[in-house]
Amino acid sequence: SLLLTSPPCTFTSLESCLDQPMDSSGVHEVIKYAPSRLPAKQYDPDTTEPISCSLQSLEELLSWKRNKANPFNVAAVPLAPREPPLAGSPHRTLVSHDMMGGYLDDRYGGMFRFWSYNCNPLTVFAQGTHAEAPYAFYHWQCIDIFNYFTHNLVTIPPAVWTNAAHKHGVVVLGTFITEWTNGAAACEAFLKEEESYRAVADKLVQISHCYGFEGWLINIENALSEVAVKNTPLFLRYLTDQMRERVPGSLVLWYDSVIENGKLTWQNELNQSNRMFFDACDGFFTNYNWTEQSLEWMRDYSGVQGRQADVYIGVDVFARGKVVGGMLETNKALEIIRKHGFSTAIFAPGWVYESHNDKAEFRKHQDKFWALLSDYLYIHRPISPLPFISSFCQGFGKAIYRRGQREANRSWFNLSAQEIQPLYYHTELEGQGWFGGRGCPEDAWNGGCSLLLEGLIPATHTSPVCAKILCLHVPLAPKTLVTLIFKPSAGIKVSLELKTTDAHLCTGTSPVDEGLQLVSQFSQLCGNPSPDGWTVGCAQLEFHGCALRNVCVSIQRDGPPQDTPFSCRVGEIMLLDVADLQVPPELVQGLCVYDVVWLRGAGTSPESPSPCLHFNATLRWEYPKELVRHFRVYWRRLRGPDPRIPPGQLILVGRAYSKLFRVTELAVPEAPCLLELVVEPVSRKGLPVPESHWGRRSLSYTEDTTQ
Repeated sequence: SLLLTSPPCTFTSLESCLDQPMDSSGVHEVIKYAPSRLPAKQYDPDTTEPISCSLQSLEELLSWKRNKANPFNVAAVPLAPREPPLAGSPHRTLVSHDMMGGYLDDRYGGMFRFWSYNCNPLTVFAQGTHAEAPYAFYHWQCIDIFNYFTHNLVTIPPAVWTNAAHKHGVVVLGTFITEWTNGAAACEAFLKEEESYRAVADKLVQISHCYGFEGWLINIENALSEVAVKNTPLFLRYLTDQMRERVPGSLVLWYDSVIENGKLTWQNELNQSNRMFFDACDGFFTNYNWTEQSLEWMRDYSGVQGRQADVYIGVDVFARGKVVGGMLETNKALEIIRKHGFSTAIFAPGWVYESHNDKAEFRKHQDKFWALLSDYLYIHRPISPLPFISSFCQGFGKAIYRRGQREANRSWFNLSAQEIQPLYYHTELEGQGWFGGRGCPEDAWNGGCSLLLEGLIPATHTSPVCAKILCLHVPLAPKTLVTLIFKPSAGIKVSLELKTTDAHLCTGTSPVDEGLQLVSQFSQLCGNPSPDGWTVGCAQLEFHGCALRNVCVSIQRDGPPQDTPFSCRVGEIMLLDVADLQVPPELVQGLCVYDVVWLRGAGTSPESPSPCLHFNATLRWEYPKELVRHFRVYWRRLRGPDPRIPPGQLILVGRAYSKLFRVTELAVPEAPCLLELVVEPVSRKGLPVPESHWGRRSLSYTEDTTQ
């Protein structure tokens, strides 16, 4: 591709963007040939797509500045509260994600990109990423802490992972690791004195605070000098204290590696030789070659007393070395760990992906692995205010769906699109009956997959099959509108059961109040199948001080007693406050365009036989993020080089999950041309936002006539 970029006088930086007018008046671009000025570590050099990456050296860490941080790697989702809180959980589960070097399909900045106009696309969903069979994690309610691990010095978790974890109330940790000769040199440099170790700790705190994750796993896997090992607990204590001051819910963990004399000697337990590090931070992650005898000893060790939950017994899923369990016997390790009352750290569960050649069967292998561990995992409940909504999207799929219709027919991966996940399980019934639930990408209501409930109701089973699909804590409004969108197989009846606190205060179902205009939009859909077989069920419930705890789907045979195979695809569940069913008055404001780069790419347009002109730019705007599921970004041609061609229709560019979007490789008409860029908020209430509330910015561009 041939890179072009705008001259300095146009809006090519965020500082210039902030000077753009707040209304929808236009921006002008003069196309000039020049190398891109975007930072190579933050943007793909070929496409200008935003990427996530690590810091490789101590110099790079110490020179990091907040005003030079990657804006696309800032988490858009705050950590959700949960029940019980992490501090009150006696048996915690940490997952350390280490797979194939890290920063693979998840390195891009968390958006969907569609192609448009009349050029052939070079790539699709490049921001979010086009991936046929990616690795993803979605069993969040079974874990408490997520660590993104690589062997780079400073691993900053990609925002897409942080967003998905935070929706479920899961704490996210980056990694600070030193290894081998280079690692030893780095340690001697920063652990030589108070000023130097505080400088490193301050940068780690700033990075965590800036990018929106909660803490660090500190892994020193090289020998330390006498001075360095003496300063290590002081470094840990200072880092832990500063994190607690700046980052709510912070966590700093130490990995079992060096001991008090500075030697690299993995202990596989907490003992007197490494206790000094444990005492200086929030927790201890043991190496993997422990035995049940060492756990028995640790349980009675005085250094653990009162902090047993802070000791995370490491389990290597790859089962490298002399370990207990691992692979599909990881449950054996967890059984022993829980028996002795410790927390656990499950390392590299991506084994379920790496060890199987058929990546298309990933969901099957993942669900089997976590089902084997289910007896030793403790479900926590994310606390969510109304409106509550989930389409059960896992953040990847074979297509993008919107209201039951395919919006794009390409495989994709973007964990920022992941919504609150259900419980996935398989349960046996009497008489060879069974039922279970799994994510299925073959059809969906919104996003990339739906929840497929399926099974066999035996002839002898006369009561309904009740599938508990959600555990959560949602305070309910006095009048709450509940909608269930589903697609059942023939021969069954489907209903929704809500289990609440103080059930005696719930007065049951009442007719939907159609006197409210916006409520009637839902009631008109109730009970009416869509052309693709989806049914929308609605009910208005009255509550007095109740909170929702469990959501169950009840499935009953609709016919004579006989073995009845069934399936029910659940597309979406919504709970809305009837009193708040109105379009938010807020407008998308301050839509600005900056960091513009032009490319010549493959394909041709109908207006020119030359290689297609590609527009690349960052869009930023203001709108209350808590009001939306995502934003839809469009473009259209207002005026082109041929005045005979009328203005175009709005064409979808992609979805954004923050108030920031990088348009990449957008095929546009030849200059001179006038475009319009448009941002639509997609309301969490499921109500359409009037176009008058959307953000708009026109952009004109011309060829440089001076060259």
